[in-house]
Amino acid sequence: MPAQRPTTELDARYSSALTPRPGASEVTATEWAEAQGRLEAAEIFWVSTVRPDGRLHVTPCIAAWHDGVLYFSTGRREQKAKNLAHDAHCALTTGANSLTDGFDLVVEGTAEPVADDALLEEVITAYETKYGPHITSPEGTFHGIGDAFRSGEAVVFAVAPDTAYGFGRDNGVYSHTRWTF
Repeated sequence: MPAQRPTTELDARYSSALTPRPGASEVTATEWAEAQGRLEAAEIFWVSTVRPDGRLHVTPCIAAWHDGVLYFSTGRREQKAKNLAHDAHCALTTGANSLTDGFDLVVEGTAEPVADDALLEEVITAYETKYGPHITSPEGTFHGIGDAFRSGEAVVFAVAPDTAYGFGRDNGVYSHTRWTF
């Protein structure tokens, strides 16, 4: 289910391109390769789902980018699992908490449970590589998560991006990139 190569566009309405400052470089769209690198490196994401009654549910999670797809997990009885059983559309967000510097990403897509055992092992490897001792050490925050994935105690969801957004800030120069898949 690897994602396709997206079309990339700068949304000038929300970029500094409309009001260039003296000495500032021209604002351009961020390349998808850079966004992927940031998705691979990000440690914390926020997943947004919709409850059956229409109310939003947002919660932090860990996630791994693998082969063009973002993977996250949840317990079978947790609210996000219940929400995704009703409506599989979701968004995962990551970034920085600074007004002037940083880069935020939003990935929108449909969460599909991972049922293929071989793919699940690849995802476990991606998690272990990314989070290291947090997952692999007996003292790690998420120790045993691979076993929880294998046993089905935790559901692993794959989100291939439909649309993604990047919001860059560099010393007051702003960019807004949209990638459509």
